[in-house]
Amino acid sequence: MSFVKALTCRECGKEYPKEALHVCEYCFGPLEVSYNYDEIGKVLSREVIEGRAPNMWRYKELLPLDGDPTVGKDVGFTPLVRAHNLGKVLGVKELYIKNDAVNYPTLSFKDRVVSVATSRALEMGFKTVACASTGNLANSVAANAASVGMENYVFIPNDLEKTKVMGTLIYGSKVVAIKGTYDEVNRLCSEIAGKYGWAFVNINIRPYYAEGSKTFGFEIAEQLGWKVPKHIIVPMAGGSLITKIWKAFNEFHKLGLIDKVDTKVYGAQATGCSPIVAAVKAGAELIKPVRPNTIAKSLAIGNPADGFYSAKVMRESGGTGEDVSDAEIIDGMKLLAETEGIFAETAGGVTVGVTKKLIESGRIPKDESIVISVTGNGLKTQEALYDVLEEPTVIEARLKDFDDLVESSGDRYAMEG
Repeated sequence: MSFVKALTCRECGKEYPKEALHVCEYCFGPLEVSYNYDEIGKVLSREVIEGRAPNMWRYKELLPLDGDPTVGKDVGFTPLVRAHNLGKVLGVKELYIKNDAVNYPTLSFKDRVVSVATSRALEMGFKTVACASTGNLANSVAANAASVGMENYVFIPNDLEKTKVMGTLIYGSKVVAIKGTYDEVNRLCSEIAGKYGWAFVNINIRPYYAEGSKTFGFEIAEQLGWKVPKHIIVPMAGGSLITKIWKAFNEFHKLGLIDKVDTKVYGAQATGCSPIVAAVKAGAELIKPVRPNTIAKSLAIGNPADGFYSAKVMRESGGTGEDVSDAEIIDGMKLLAETEGIFAETAGGVTVGVTKKLIESGRIPKDESIVISVTGNGLKTQEALYDVLEEPTVIEARLKDFDDLVESSGDRYAMEG
């Protein structure tokens, strides 16, 4: 049973049928899925959710399908890690990592949105699924489409990390690299979607696709014992994730699953592509597009589709936006790996780096609960680390050579052991 009422314009409120639409024909505002919360409240409770399988579909009443999912049935319910070691370094009392670096099947949060979008596309009768992507989405569309034998096309900027490109090609996807930025790729894909009638997950199927991000927020609230954190730091590319986490928290409150929403939401971007953060810092309503120049390619969207709405969430929640340099991104990746054993991609380095900045500047208190969002795996962006990590020490296969190495390094723990 579907609890979806309609697609509703986020600007003028006009309602549309549950079809492959994403823009209001009256005011050109973006469309969003709206639900019948009264009916959902009659069937959904903490006990019902807790009794279901540990995947994102445990919240199925709040997802936009007519029937059961057909793609990505095992996606989600990733760990919420209590980060004691990193918390000690940062001097904070209660710190968590929401770790979508281990999400199934392609190690990023994009598996959430793609499983919803592709399942919905199949319900609507589409035979071909496609996307414009900065990397993680490409991996996920290719993998999830392959799992159900669906034809798929992936369009990417031609300068993506080779590991992400290979992580798409391996599934037999038709990959097209475009000479240009993501924003140029996206414009072309809008034309292709109109001409060929394919299901582009982040264009004509975008309202359904975006709803999958809510499960990231649902899981956090459930994993914290049915409450929300005081602070959450979220990476921003197009800006959709931060808005859907906020929507998730408020939906849980509307349904009585959590008592209140008192979370401050912080958006994180790389300095080399920070149009949303720049607008928040300037107090501006409009987002000024930029040309990306950063190692955090998964966040390199210079003209973010949900920039206005993500900035609005930060302001409404009492949070703010912050950015970090490429050097700070690398430091964030290394800090997370060395303290918690979590290898995040460059976007994770952004959220860790921004969290550190916000704590050190006093904008996030040290005695309140904090969640850092990690949305992708470091195995996808190894190129960013090639010139910054030390090479392995090479010795002969002799114990004396190792003894000499230990002595020269002054490793007293090894010598005492």
